[in-house]
Formats: sequence, C-alpha cells, structure tokens
Amino acid sequence: MHLNLAYLTAEALLAGQPQRWAHSQRVLQQAQRLAPMLGSDGDLVIVSAILHDIGYAEPAVDTGQHMIDGARYLARLGTDAAICSLVAYHSSSAWEAEELGLADALADFRPPPPPLLDAITFCDLTSAPDGSLVEAGPRLDEVLQRYGPDHVVHRAVSAARPTLLAMAERIERRLTHFPDQPMNGSASARNP
Repeated sequence: MHLNLAYLTAEALLAGQPQRWAHSQRVLQQAQRLAPMLGSDGDLVIVSAILHDIGYAEPAVDTGQHMIDGARYLARLGTDAAICSLVAYHSSSAWEAEELGLADALADFRPPPPPLLDAITFCDLTSAPDGSLVEAGPRLDEVLQRYGPDHVVHRAVSAARPTLLAMAERIERRLTHFPDQPMNGSASARNP
C-alpha cells in the first residue's frame, strides 16, 4: 500500500476519533524521522505507522484487540503482509493477545523483524494520545493510569513494560548515529 492510500484510509477510518487521528499523525511523523536509519524498510514502517491504530475504527473492530483487528482489516484489503504484521504486533500486542486468549489470532500474522518492531513501537510510545511528543516511560505511565489495574490493557502493558522500554532504548541508541533526525517535533506530519 502506498503512503497516500494509507494516509487517506487511516484518515477516513479515524475521522470520528480526532484524538486518535492526532496520535496517528504523530506516529507517522516519528516514523518519517526514523526512515533514514531504516534504509529500504523505512517506507514500510512509515505506511504501518499511519495505519497502526485503525483497528479502533468501527469497520475494523472484530476481536476487540485493535492491533489484530487493524491487521485483519488491512489483510482483507489485500495489504502487504509485512504492513499487516507491523500493525498486528506493535507495542504490547503480544501481551494483550495472550491476556485475551487471542494468541492464535495474532499468530495468523508473521512476527516482524525485531528492528522494525522496535521502530514502530518507539514511534507509538513517543506519541501521546493528543499527538504531542512524549518519552516512552511517561507514555506507558499514562496508559496505565487511563486503564485501571483490572483492565486487560493495564495488565498487558505492566507485563510488557520492561521489553517496551528496552525497544525504545534500542531506537534511541541508534538515533545517536543519525544526528540529522531530531525527535523534537520540529517537523510536522503531512498529507503525502
């Protein structure tokens, strides 16, 4: 799927969820900044970034786990399997799928290469719900506060937290070798 089509798809699906759309645009912006260090996989992460939360949109909802639902929706559209994989596995998906008894549904998608999963997870964890930049630790704290301790997302993020922070740290270390890619929000996401 080309970025233009991905952007329009996400925009249409998330039109009724302005905060989630703002978040998705920031995730896209973060992916655009990471692209130079991802080489030929940069475009894959960029397209996956704008689509990563479409599983929250009513037409995509199936299992109730937005990562799997988004990936399934994209697969029905004939989207490249690598994009579906990144959407399916981003952030705490594996832990959440386990909590929900959806590990088999997640396994319908091939796990993405770790460096690409690190990248999309970093982009998600450094993008606040309102589209502002945030560090990974405070972002995870915000998620835990939003969902009470008995909620599946709270349990999954609590279990995943050390791994998620390690993923973000790996990307931050790689960014030190790409000094021309500031993560300070100076550029803005744009409609491609």
